[in-house]
Amino acid sequence: MGLVPDLRINPSILSADFVNMQADLERIAAADFVHVDVMDNHFVRNLTFGPQMVQRVQQTSPVPLDVHLMITDPDRWAPGYAELGAASVTFHLEAASAPIALARRLRELGARAGVAVKPATPAEGLYDILDEFDQILVMTVEPGFGGQSFMADQMPKLARLRGEARRRGSQVWLQVDGGISESTIAQAAEAGADTFVAGSAVFGADDPGRAIEALRREASAHAH
Repeated sequence: MGLVPDLRINPSILSADFVNMQADLERIAAADFVHVDVMDNHFVRNLTFGPQMVQRVQQTSPVPLDVHLMITDPDRWAPGYAELGAASVTFHLEAASAPIALARRLRELGARAGVAVKPATPAEGLYDILDEFDQILVMTVEPGFGGQSFMADQMPKLARLRGEARRRGSQVWLQVDGGISESTIAQAAEAGADTFVAGSAVFGADDPGRAIEALRREASAHAH
């Protein structure tokens, strides 16, 4: 069976070597995007990096940036990441005061507009606004830290979103983030995900390029 063409593997630089970031970015040239987690130590209990670091990654990455904002007040801050040239900017539904207006602003600035939901947030609130977004991120861990175990109980939510997107004829991408590896990516693909964030499964491998291809093959084998 050939690879499914519209599946994406987005390694997360949370698992990269921050001191040797440029070298690690070159090791994932086979990826579709690089996933950049921005945390403010307020919306989530961790602090990563902000616009300056994202701008440096943008300048050195061989693949486009998929920025995931785990921050308070994305209405104010998210457009700045689109202005830096990020290909995709995802904010949390729980943190935005005007998610539709924000998504439209991101699109105006040339970025794909994404919205993320925590494990406890139901999918149904997104049904009527699917077309406002280019990507929906279903968190398969509690956001804030890398290395957590995959939450299989999020698969029904993912499947409901996939079913609703198909019913409405939506082309929205469905992304999963958290605990994705060769052993869990099949469940996510079967539930309808087409875009996969993987951290340690890629950057922790001896050959990240080979790890990306293995994840792609496994997802393709279970996509439908």
